[in-house]
Amino acid sequence: MRIFIIIFLAAVCFFPAEIGAESLPGWLIPLREAIYEQKLSANQVVPIYNAAKASARGNLTGPALDVALSRCEYFMGRAYQFENRNSEAADRYAEGMTLAQKAIDAAPSAAAWVMLAENLSQSCVVRSNAYAMRYGANVERYARNALTFDSRNAAAQYLIAARWVFAPAPFHNHRRGIEMMEDIIRNGNMQKDDRFNVLSAIGYAYLEQKKPDEARPWLQRSLEIYPTNKFVAGLLNNR
Repeated sequence: MRIFIIIFLAAVCFFPAEIGAESLPGWLIPLREAIYEQKLSANQVVPIYNAAKASARGNLTGPALDVALSRCEYFMGRAYQFENRNSEAADRYAEGMTLAQKAIDAAPSAAAWVMLAENLSQSCVVRSNAYAMRYGANVERYARNALTFDSRNAAAQYLIAARWVFAPAPFHNHRRGIEMMEDIIRNGNMQKDDRFNVLSAIGYAYLEQKKPDEARPWLQRSLEIYPTNKFVAGLLNNR
């Protein structure tokens, strides 16, 4: 089980995608962009997070509302996590998991299963090793559940492929990871963030193979999507 801790700790830097084929409502996009752009502090993100939750409650009901609120919790958790405010992040992920499970219980869907997987994956990073060892294996299981509802869900496909890219030796298989990420490009329904995630992961895998010339175009393409993303910029500048 320890492998899952490391996989998702590494995957933090690549911001696992949160939706897949489903389109984001306009009122949720500013929150997503704030997280991926990395321009704002967590405290500066809070008003955007609160506005997104208010809009969700004003526009949605039932399981759709719970999924949207779970997504808001996930994003806010990421903002805290970037600043190592792990206790606050853990609270947001816990609430996100509760909301996603509520949606699954009422009307299971790909989006609900992905949100459960996303919130759990980051909970495994910010909580104890014992927590990650106990629950980490469920992340891939939840992602596979999402694919039973939507086989082209890019977020779920990414979670499954990520283990081959980010796992430590001898558990990784960068060649296989690259192939699976490229398959998402061909067969996944990707949004803006999905494209960023997949391109970044391919670039990272090439770097791990000591192939900086092959990595650079993929990382540059990802920065064309989010030019201010600090992590990918760091990969380009330090390799």
